[in-house]
Amino acid sequence: MKTLVLALTILLSSAVIAQDKMANNIDNSNIALEGYSPVSYLDLGLAQKGSKEFKSEYNKVIYYFTSAEQKTTFDKNPAKYMPQYGGYCAFGCFAGAKFRVDPNKFLVKDGKYYLFLNNVELDAMQLWLAENDHARLQKTANENWLKLSKTYN
Repeated sequence: MKTLVLALTILLSSAVIAQDKMANNIDNSNIALEGYSPVSYLDLGLAQKGSKEFKSEYNKVIYYFTSAEQKTTFDKNPAKYMPQYGGYCAFGCFAGAKFRVDPNKFLVKDGKYYLFLNNVELDAMQLWLAENDHARLQKTANENWLKLSKTYN
């Protein structure tokens, strides 16, 4: 009986961790945003690498900050500082796919921040901006995210 209870506990916690990885662009340590500070993105409009000295956990995901003040700000209202689409590429979500991002490619709009893929072949932020219709892109990305957040890459 104890073995069965242990096995069920492990199975259920695996499912919770799997869900976290489906809905959040996190590494194997459950660190979001590749260690960049969500407060810096939203409040300062800057991509700043946080420090493990200043970290918080929210919904089983770890966030780093540049200072104790940023950590306190986040802890007061963590939902405000969540990246759109779990930190996956906003343009990818618009297109119906989840892509890793370059944490230095982001856009702040209407109190939210959006991250984008950027590599030698593609600058997804430029594609988003070139459409010149944030509301339409966001609406489609939001609709797609309902399904994407429940799938693996």
